[in-house]
Amino acid sequence: MAEKFTLKIYRGTPDNQYWEEFELELKPFYNMTSALMDIQKDPINKKGERVTPIAWEQGCLEVVCGSCSMLVNGRPMQGCVVLIDAILKATGGKTITLAPFTTFPLIKDLVVDRSSMFENLKKIHAWVEVDDSLDKGFGPKIDPKVQEERYILSTCISCGCCTEACPQMNPRSKFVGPAVISQARLFNTHPVGKLTAKERLAPLMEEGGVSDCGNAQNCVQVCPKDIPLTESIALMGRKVAGQGLRDLLNTDDTNA
Repeated sequence: MAEKFTLKIYRGTPDNQYWEEFELELKPFYNMTSALMDIQKDPINKKGERVTPIAWEQGCLEVVCGSCSMLVNGRPMQGCVVLIDAILKATGGKTITLAPFTTFPLIKDLVVDRSSMFENLKKIHAWVEVDDSLDKGFGPKIDPKVQEERYILSTCISCGCCTEACPQMNPRSKFVGPAVISQARLFNTHPVGKLTAKERLAPLMEEGGVSDCGNAQNCVQVCPKDIPLTESIALMGRKVAGQGLRDLLNTDDTNA
């Protein structure tokens, strides 16, 4: 007889939330996204009741889009890489709980609104100005060591795992979050991005900026891309302090 397990899912809308269980057959290399897709095809809960399909997000299925973020047994993870067999062996049980992130406003079931993260990315100008860049030929060469450093920072998928794990992220805080700070570091190390580095440092000097980090270091523990978030926060903290001093002295050298 095939081995079975239970998915206990926190469902509903902001006005009506509840737990619902689904029993599934364990398959080789079965991940969470596959399990949710099987439930979607035949949404019958453990009581034998036909229910509405579970709402969740998915896209690339290979840890690139960052859309399938959810709490798996209370830990922020990407559903596409969660192997169910590994989770069951680690816990020694037959039940896995799924829940939506709590840091972002709930929409329905496992779907949340991550708009605040994207607004914070806009706030720190998480892009490089490219107007007329093609008319100016090739850009300056980048040191291989800098390229290597920037590559790992560029793998951020805005999944929100670090934000969910951070105790500073709550309705009473304006903290922009670890990912946003790390992206400011990424674009400030770009040859063209350096020209507007001060614009990225300014929001990090305000309420909700680097100084709001409580140094819990949860972020780096849950990042699916192993980005050195605490390193970025420490480095940007020094950059912000330096910019504050330069502002007092009325100088503009952001490379200091």
